[in-house]
Amino acid sequence: MLRIDDIAFSIAGRPLFEGASATIPTGHKVGLVGRNGTGKTTLFRLIRGELALEGGFIALPARARIGGVAQEAPASEVSLIDTVLAADTERAALLAEADTATDPHRIAEVQTRLADIDAWGAPARAAAILKGLGFDDAAQQRPCADFSGGWRMRVALAAVLFSIPDLLLLDEPTNYLDLEGALWLESYLARYPHTVLIISHDRGLLNRAVGAILHLEDRRLTLYQGPYDQFARQRAEKLAQAEAMAKKQEARRAHLQSYVNRFRYKADKARQAQSRLKALAKMQPITSPQEAALRAFTFPEPEELSPPVVNLEGGVTGYGETVVLKSLNLRIDQDDRIALLGRNGQGKSTLAKLLSDRLPLMAGRMTRSAKLRVGYFAQHQVDELRVDETPLDHLRRLRPAEPPAKLRARLGGFGLGAAQAETVVGELSGGQKARLSLLIATIDAPHMLILDEPTNHLDIESREALVEALTAYSGAVILVSHDMHLLSLVADRLWLVSDGTVRAFEDDLDSYRQMLLAREAPTEKAKPARAAPKRPTREALLALRAEARKSEARVEKLTGMREKLAAKLADPALYDKGDQGEIEVWQRKYAEVMEGLDRAEALWMQAMEKLERAEG
Repeated sequence: MLRIDDIAFSIAGRPLFEGASATIPTGHKVGLVGRNGTGKTTLFRLIRGELALEGGFIALPARARIGGVAQEAPASEVSLIDTVLAADTERAALLAEADTATDPHRIAEVQTRLADIDAWGAPARAAAILKGLGFDDAAQQRPCADFSGGWRMRVALAAVLFSIPDLLLLDEPTNYLDLEGALWLESYLARYPHTVLIISHDRGLLNRAVGAILHLEDRRLTLYQGPYDQFARQRAEKLAQAEAMAKKQEARRAHLQSYVNRFRYKADKARQAQSRLKALAKMQPITSPQEAALRAFTFPEPEELSPPVVNLEGGVTGYGETVVLKSLNLRIDQDDRIALLGRNGQGKSTLAKLLSDRLPLMAGRMTRSAKLRVGYFAQHQVDELRVDETPLDHLRRLRPAEPPAKLRARLGGFGLGAAQAETVVGELSGGQKARLSLLIATIDAPHMLILDEPTNHLDIESREALVEALTAYSGAVILVSHDMHLLSLVADRLWLVSDGTVRAFEDDLDSYRQMLLAREAPTEKAKPARAAPKRPTREALLALRAEARKSEARVEKLTGMREKLAAKLADPALYDKGDQGEIEVWQRKYAEVMEGLDRAEALWMQAMEKLERAEG
């Protein structure tokens, strides 16, 4: 169990936490959300003990192991698979000792422990994690130094997942994953056996991989049960209630003030006026908690061109003499909204560069509208901003003749206010840098906008604002993103980039997701044909059905007990009493029920398998 109790912490005199408390029971998966800059990453550092609290405390079970991805894997000559295997330090130490130990008793102890931790199955488990994150068998044998920083971040993520810490802290893990890797991670986290706390702005991940949302706002923490969409509904209801209460109080305040203004100097009404003045003084204002304002993006509108704006026939492209994509027969109209699907390395960015005229056509024919303007945004462009210049400096270079007021208006249209306009880029947040890069990409009112992972640094509110802007935008959109929520709201055509070419994907995004998950699911090896077994008697079938029903009823009963105990452990009132003995009793009950539920589910599955085999 992770317990955060009345914590206080400030940075440079700015309070981030004041009396913040939350309790996360063991084994729960929780998404940590809040506006950029509210202190989510700082909370992780406080949990890890990297920063000292000014007040309150954070408690974890004794000897609990905390894991997270702080930095990318080093650019060493060690292979990816060995880098991941080394993350299990106990296994590595035991294997080393097994080679040198001479005492028979110690050798037996080491071998027993190696068997207990499934040391011999570890390479297969590490390989499965690396494969899920996009590394094939050949890549797993290559040294880390062969890969860029983004890919080494995936290796670091694989290493921490492989080590199976008791508390897994993940800070925006999908930012360096493609859609396929993000979907694999969702599935993996949903099955993870211990506690997970994840900072993310990916609604798909927060809806499918977690069971609760921890909201950081106004320096406080509030735990909401359920996935993100349920939290969003509860949050909206809470905001509406607060807004209504604030309006009601304001009307009451106005009524009292009106009475005071009319009668405070009339002798016969002075006493009543004074009592109303006291009532006004005592009235605590209800502050209406404002959801982060939908800071809209304002994309300039291009003029309309005759269709198609781009047409490719038999196109071939790549790098140098290396062909990456061929047989490209594609058409893009100005009203198209196209999402590019496919694993990293298949050529999505290559196609984006070809369409944006950053790569040449090696063969075939590509026709473009004569007046076509293309806007291009890629992840790396955020890093190419000049860190010692302000956003205003960037725009002055692009629009030297425009007056400062117009340049500031452009920045304001992308959520960069007066303060950010004069701040050097190196001191801006990741989201603010992304907004500036988007502004630069769209400043010429492009007819076609190519966006390669545009949401990596944007919070949920900014992502919603981007959806609104793209919906209103009258140019073509080519979109590469791991954010399925964004893709589902923006794209109306899907192109699959795989096997060295690009073709239309006729199903929807949910079908694509199911296809990927089915591909990752383990398949049984083909078994030699055997003689058909004898059909069981009617009495045997009845007995098997009764056993299956009994097993299912046992699972349902234990599931109900688990939900009640989880609610009890999530109730702050339990911890307000300060009775550690009672808390431990409830935790022990929860652990016992979870253990019983695991056994009951295994027995149920066995009963169902027997029944299915018997029924043919």
